[in-house]
Amino acid sequence: MYKLEHPEYFYWLVLLPIVWVLYFTYLWWQKRTQEKFAESPLLAHLTPEKSVFKSVLKMVFWSLGITFLIIALVNPKIGTSLKKVQSSGVDVVFAIDVSKSMLAEDIAPSRLEKAKLIVSGIIDKLGGDRVGIIVYAGSAYPLLPITTDHAAAKMFLDNAHPDLVSSQGTAIGEALKLAQKFYDADEETGKYLVILSDGEDHEEKAATLSDYIQGADIRTFTIGLGTAQGGPIPISKVGGIKYKKDQEGNMVITQLHEEILRKIADAGKGTYIDGNRTKEAIEAVGKALGNADKKDFDAREFTDFKDQFQWFIALGLLFIILEIFLLEKKTVWLQKLNLFNEGKA
Repeated sequence: MYKLEHPEYFYWLVLLPIVWVLYFTYLWWQKRTQEKFAESPLLAHLTPEKSVFKSVLKMVFWSLGITFLIIALVNPKIGTSLKKVQSSGVDVVFAIDVSKSMLAEDIAPSRLEKAKLIVSGIIDKLGGDRVGIIVYAGSAYPLLPITTDHAAAKMFLDNAHPDLVSSQGTAIGEALKLAQKFYDADEETGKYLVILSDGEDHEEKAATLSDYIQGADIRTFTIGLGTAQGGPIPISKVGGIKYKKDQEGNMVITQLHEEILRKIADAGKGTYIDGNRTKEAIEAVGKALGNADKKDFDAREFTDFKDQFQWFIALGLLFIILEIFLLEKKTVWLQKLNLFNEGKA
């Protein structure tokens, strides 16, 4: 297992594309300026040893060097041993609706992205609690088994997308059945389920779902995402945004349906929460979990995380040194092979 000590340094990588744009702009300006004094064949004759390929290669080496140095600042660490530790908390399973309707953008940036923001915020508030993640649409899929590794949970959370589930629809009953299997029946740890959905197109009737939850002994919270006015469902952004249409060619509008989500929360002795207010939703669930009765349990965690930055510093310096000593003149033996168009004009 690995973790990143300072992931915020990855933002510095944004500077590299900017540098490349400036570099190619400079090459374009240089060529235009030179052409004012002489035509291209004459310039090639006057500077026979100048290599455009070498110039670009130097930039590639410089970029690789800077990239590895930035990764060194991030300082990736690798866990070298798995250790059994004693922890205290509850088991929390997040069931995220990834049906196509969750791509609707009636709440920014989209219902699904809002769900991810809420789950990530809740995880940040957890102490020693274990977390698991389920994604569901027409069927349910285990994205992450219950673990104490919150960093891994947030990493897997980023992968939640409709493409993970082949059958579309919103079979929340399948998610409830799968959630039960996540919890350890031999432990008395508190069981919590947080469902994030727009409540649309559920196959099961509310009464059936309520009965199922009441017999599961799982405290259930539901978070509704979307608006009553609703919005269209984007299905493609190639050549412009395209939206889902019905058989008559009318645009499909998906709306938030609170009723079933409220009934599920009531049956699970939990609360329905408006997910459109991100901060309030995170605080509501975080407070409930913070006040929960914590139980001791055994967990296995990676320990003895060792720094790996030195390898990236070495690679970064290697490429920068290569860039410094790499001359922009054409190479004689490469000229003979005529690679990279370095043959004499």
